[in-house]
Amino acid sequence: MSLAADAREAVRARPFLRDALCAGVVNHSAAAAWLVADADLDGDADAVATALRRFREDLPAYETDECEASVSMRSGVSVARDRDADDPPTDVLLRVGDAALVDGGSETAILATGEVDAAALAAVLRRLAAVGVAVSAAAVVGEALVVAVERRDGPSAVRVVESALGAVPTDA
Repeated sequence: MSLAADAREAVRARPFLRDALCAGVVNHSAAAAWLVADADLDGDADAVATALRRFREDLPAYETDECEASVSMRSGVSVARDRDADDPPTDVLLRVGDAALVDGGSETAILATGEVDAAALAAVLRRLAAVGVAVSAAAVVGEALVVAVERRDGPSAVRVVESALGAVPTDA
């Protein structure tokens, strides 16, 4: 592969860098020097910077779109496993395999219903991580998105989810 192809592959493996390139907010020389070290690219930083500039020209502009969704909070939930219960719960907010988000516990579920999808969930999770809110469960199915957080993080998580859904990056 050429150095330019290697640089593009390295950027694709680091979505935050692709987003920054799309937004036009990257110092190409600094990003190139970092990629040479981090991705072990076989080339000098100036050549990688040139490859990044050319790659940027091929990328779409960074854009966001608002998801129309209603956000609510439900306190007192927890993650339970069917194998841990004699009678597995049937009324659940979220089920993945043998784990379910159920009533009773010290966590809070943030539920968004409406125009939500995997991109919206990704935006929500990135924003929650950026503000230091740990997520114990998350999913999106149909027109519902749910994340579970510690109870004390519930109110701030609602604000973060609402904000994230107001500006979900579009994948071009």
